Amino acid sequence: MNELDKMRAGEFYDISAPENMECIRRRSRLLQRFHRADADDEAARRAALEELIPGIPASTVIVPPFHCDYGMQIRLGEAVVVNADCIFLDGGGITVGDHTLIGPGCRLLTPLHPTDYLERRKPIERAAPIEIGADCWLGGGVTVCPGVRIGDRSIIGAGSVVVHDIPSDSLAVGNPAVVKRKLR
Repeated sequence: MNELDKMRAGEFYDISAPENMECIRRRSRLLQRFHRADADDEAARRAALEELIPGIPASTVIVPPFHCDYGMQIRLGEAVVVNADCIFLDGGGITVGDHTLIGPGCRLLTPLHPTDYLERRKPIERAAPIEIGADCWLGGGVTVCPGVRIGDRSIIGAGSVVVHDIPSDSLAVGNPAVVKRKLR
């Protein structure tokens, strides 16, 4: 099992391993192309995005600037909108359902570092997946922590920090985000 396989399996992996570093260099090149494309050259920007995030639907929009760890660990549904200045640390995998809106400045963070300080000095981490359902809305500045699942049709209020799963059809706000009421 190489370090990328360990990453995908949720095990501790060496982030400085050659295969990980090559993925990070690839990501850097593609994000550079994405960000530097002329505003009038949507085809160039889209080509970089489609190479960065394999399988991204044509109906899905990411507004620059955008940052991620790998890109290849991101799965976005149809008609997803990711607004400006979002960060997706996607080592553990990030899945976003159809028609979901992600506000500006959102952070989706899958990495987990060792709790032992001596282990934290090593270039290792593990990651837990984030899943966001269909027809959700994350307000501006929302942070979603590793391993969290947000159910379909839920709304997360601006500035919230989501540390636990949120059921479908919920309005959740705060730090930590708590369900304030059911929707529908």
